[in-house]
Parts: sequence; structure tokens; C-alpha cells
Amino acid sequence: MNKTEENRSHLTWDSERSVVCTVLSLSFAIGIPGNCIVIWTICGKVKQRSLTVILILNLAISDILVLVSLPIWIYSFADSWHFGVTFCKTLVFVVYCSMYASVFLITTLSLERFMAVFYPFTIQWRKNKAVSLKAVLFIWILSIAFGASIIPFQEMEETEIGQQCTCRNYTSDQQKVLCLLLETIVGFVIPFVIISICYAWVGRRISTMTYSSRQQSARLITRVVVAFAICWLPHHVFNIVEIISTQIKDSNQKMSLALDEVSEMGVYISGALAFINSCINPLLYAFAAQNFQSHLRFAKMTKLFEMMSQNVRDEIQGEMSV
Repeated sequence: MNKTEENRSHLTWDSERSVVCTVLSLSFAIGIPGNCIVIWTICGKVKQRSLTVILILNLAISDILVLVSLPIWIYSFADSWHFGVTFCKTLVFVVYCSMYASVFLITTLSLERFMAVFYPFTIQWRKNKAVSLKAVLFIWILSIAFGASIIPFQEMEETEIGQQCTCRNYTSDQQKVLCLLLETIVGFVIPFVIISICYAWVGRRISTMTYSSRQQSARLITRVVVAFAICWLPHHVFNIVEIISTQIKDSNQKMSLALDEVSEMGVYISGALAFINSCINPLLYAFAAQNFQSHLRFAKMTKLFEMMSQNVRDEIQGEMSV
């Protein structure tokens, strides 16, 4: 690489780093108070919590877990990683645990909406707090198990901006492909096939419903699903790019190197988008709460979650009157 190309490379790194740090800073500034308000509202103001509201509460908790790590990531990208490999593995585990928790919680939200619309007489089990807590506990155990799978492979690497906690060290190409496929299939493809099927059926039914509150709940959860898909899709797309690059490395080395460059360029931007997802849900709740008549924003948010819990009783009464 000549001096001109090297200067361009450094300029690209600096520009990308500035964008990422700015995005992460905004995510932290918006996401921490936003998710804290959601948690405080549900825990302190909503007396009767349906499974939907409990799942939203845990979604906010998973987002908080990611957001509190942002100052470390911002400092790292602005300078370099100074915290050792153990802390690197721990922070990456927290991020991946949150990713799996979010997608599993959102999938359960979609299944819950499907059951509410098509099988309302099974709704009694969803009112049972013990059953709801067991379901949430199972989701977190599953998320911790899948999140922990990244720990053995996560390492630090030397980059143009110093050491960064962005490298995975696999023992073989087969292991790399298997791990990336597992992450994308379990963390994205299977959940979104389930979610798509649920909402394809719910979408047909929702327009015929007479309860506007049901429609509002369904629309809100749909927005949460879409936001998650938009923010996490690039990450999984780059996973697929990396898998293809690994598979064709022996047969087409030039193409493999080109794909590796694409993957390296996108890792920071796709990572920043993933962090954005942790701050966007409170904004969606706040937007949905604007429909309620109240001068206090907290009161509007409380009414939103109370309405979502009230839907459980409406669904039973509505179906019994049919």
C-alpha cells in the first residue's frame, strides 16, 4: 500500500469511527432513560400485568444490559481496547445474550398475539403469573446458553486504530461456518419465520376486530418486530457474507478476499445498528401512548400498558359473546 492509499485508509477508519461513536452516544443518551421509564412504569404503576406486558418489561431489561456497556465500547472505538481479554469476552457475551433474549421475547410476543386472536379460550394460562414467570425464565436460560457459545472464540485483535475487541478465533473453517450459521439461524431466521407466519394470520383477522385496543396492541408489537428486523438484519447479512467467503476461500481466493473486506467494513456499522435497537423500543411506546388523553407523559405510558393488560380480559369477554 502506498502513502496515498494509506492516508485514504486512515481517513476512512476515522470517518467510520466518528459515525459509530456518535451513533452509540445517542443510543446511550436516549436508551438508558427511555428503558428506565418503561421499567419504572410497568413495575411501579401497572397493577395487573399480562404476559404481553411482562415480556415488554423483560425486553426493556435486556436493552438496559446492552446500553450500560456502551461507554466502554465508545471509549474503545475512540481510542483502543485497554480492558483485557476476559472483560472483552464478558461484554460480548452480554451483547449476544441480549440479542437472543430480545428475539426470543419478540417471538413469544408474536405467538401470544396469535393465541389471543385465534385461541382466546386458552388465555387463562396467560393470566397465571407463575406460568408467565416460568416462560420468561426459560427464555433467559436459553439466551444465556446461546450467548455463552461465543465466549470460547471471542478474542482481541490489532487494527489500524489499536487493539479492539472484535475478533473471533476459530480452530477451523468448519467450526467458524457452524458457529455463524447457528447464530444466524437460531438468532434470526427461525424466529422470524415463526413471527412472519403469526402475523400473516393475525393480519387477516385483525381488520375484522371490533376492539380498537386490540388493533393498537397488534400494531405496536408489529413495530417492535420490524425495528428489531431492520436493526439486526445487517449483522446477519455480514455473517452470511463471512460464511460464503470461508466456503470459497480455496476455490476463489480473490473473491474471498473481496468479501472479507466487505465484512470488515460493515462490522462497525452493523454493530452500531444493533445497539440502536436497544434504544428504539421506548420511542415506539411513547409514540403509541400519544393517542391517550393526558397531560403527563408518564400517565400516557401507564395507560398504554394498562390497555395492553386489559386486552386479555376483553379478548375473553369478546369471544364469549360471539
